[in-house]
Order: sequence, then C-alpha cells, then structure tokens
Amino acid sequence: MQRYVAQRLVLLIPVLLVISALVFSVMHLIPGDPAQVILGFENTDPAQLAAVRRDLGLDRPVYVQYGGWLGRIATGNFGTSVRTGRPIGVLLREALPFTIELAVYGVALAVLIGIPVGTLAGTTSSRTADGAMQTLTLLGLSLPAFWVGAMFILLFSVYLRWFPVLTYPSLLETPWGNLRGFFLPALTLAVPNAAAIARMVRASLLAVRGEEYVKVARAKGLSEAVVVRRHMLKNALIPVVTLIGIVAGYLLGGAIVVEQVFAIPGVGRMGLQAIVQRDYPVLQAVVLVVTALFVFVNLLVDLVYVFLDPRIRYA
Repeated sequence: MQRYVAQRLVLLIPVLLVISALVFSVMHLIPGDPAQVILGFENTDPAQLAAVRRDLGLDRPVYVQYGGWLGRIATGNFGTSVRTGRPIGVLLREALPFTIELAVYGVALAVLIGIPVGTLAGTTSSRTADGAMQTLTLLGLSLPAFWVGAMFILLFSVYLRWFPVLTYPSLLETPWGNLRGFFLPALTLAVPNAAAIARMVRASLLAVRGEEYVKVARAKGLSEAVVVRRHMLKNALIPVVTLIGIVAGYLLGGAIVVEQVFAIPGVGRMGLQAIVQRDYPVLQAVVLVVTALFVFVNLLVDLVYVFLDPRIRYA
C-alpha cells in the first residue's frame, strides 16, 4: 500500500507539469492584455504600455515566462496579482477555506441524502415508490444551480428567515452560525449530486441483488435490513465511491455558479474574477491548485476501495 501511494504521488509531478504547461499556454491565448488592464483602457500611451509589459515580463518569449513561473511555483511562490498587487499565496489562503468547507459540506449533504434515497429505490418492491424517486432524482439533475440557489434564498432566507443571507462567520469562532450560513449554498450543491448518487446506488443495488451471496445471506435467515446493509450495500458502494470522488473534485473546483449566487469569496469566484480582469497569474495558480486537489481526492478514492472490497490489493 505504501509503495502504491508513493508511486501515485510521484506520478502527480508529471501530471501537474502537463497541466501547468496547458494552463500557461491557454491563458496567453485569451484575448486581452494584463498591462492594458492595469493602465486602464482609456490610457493608450505605447511607452507606458511597453514599460508595464516589461515590468511584468510579458515582453519575453512565452517559454521563458513559463520557465520563470514554474521555478517560482516550485519554491511556493505563486507570484503577485497584476490587478491588486497582493501575493497570490495570500489570496489562496484566504479563499481556499471557504471553498473546501463548501465542498465538504456539499458532499456530506449529497451522501446523506443520496445513499438513503437510492437504497430505498433499489430495494423497494413498489413500482410507484420507485417511479416517484426516479422522477425526483431526474428533477434534481435537471434544475439549474443558479435557479435552485435563488429559490432557496427567497424561501428560506427572505420569507421564512430560517437562515442568514450571505454571511459566513468562522467555523472556529461560531460553529453553529458557520453551519447555518453555509447550509443553503451547500444544499444547492448537494441537490444535483445527491440525485446522481441516488441513481447510482439504485442501479448498483439492482445489479447485485440477484448475486449468489445475497441469496445465501437470505437463506441463513438474516433480516432484509441486515442483508441490504452488510452484503448488498457494501458491494454496491464501489462505483458510488468513484462518483463521490468525481463530485468532490468538481466541488473543489469552486462550484463557480454557487459561489457567485451566494457571494462566497472562494476559489471559484476568485478564478472567475481573474478571467474577467485578465489576471493571468491568479488564474494559473487557481487552476493548478484545484488540479492538485482533484488528483489527491482521486488517490483517496482508490484507497477507500480497499476497505469496501478486501479482494482489491495494490502492489
């Protein structure tokens, strides 16, 4: 196991190198000039524009710029924002906690909702109940996140006043206030993902319920709840865990729409603002950090497989 983890961590290096090269290249294909953004579009003095480009290193060949950027990244220096002049590392430290908490909260709600609903749909003998759950999950997958978030704000914050509007206190200072503040955006993220998890759980349970080990468990006289929990669900969770890993990686990307709707100062919103402002260094750092987190999440998913299925072994 330790050897496998070490190999995966080593393989992370070329993956990040390829991603960094792609990101750096694509950023320079986006129309716009960071130097012009800094000076303002009303300022068209060629001398000033050339001076700013020289200060930013934009007058050098792209491969030279990439090499310098990669060298700084290797030392933990993400550079500075061309828009604000603040260190990008500081900006990431400020934004990442919001995005990570939102992602963890959203995944937790999606799992807590999706697995029970999917289990009920996959084990019920009522076609009506199964059809109703199928309809609900399809509805959850179809509704756009920005509309769901807006409706949640109107219903639960404006009319019912159950949850605060756009306030996100520190988890360490006010845990209950923090959980209440993040509940609606996390639930907005959880709705489509819970629907996807529920459909996956249902399909997996339907696939394993005719297996011999399930029939043997029932023949032993075990209750249906024990058969489902100990035998069917555990084996059916392997593809579900894969889906949860993909969902977690997506949510770590910032869930840009939800962060925008709820005005959460996370990584997704930070990356979107960097696109609008042509802040290449910030956008490159955001994509690189999110990619690294996504790869680590997939590594954790691979390790969880061992606990769900003892037959899986990593060399």
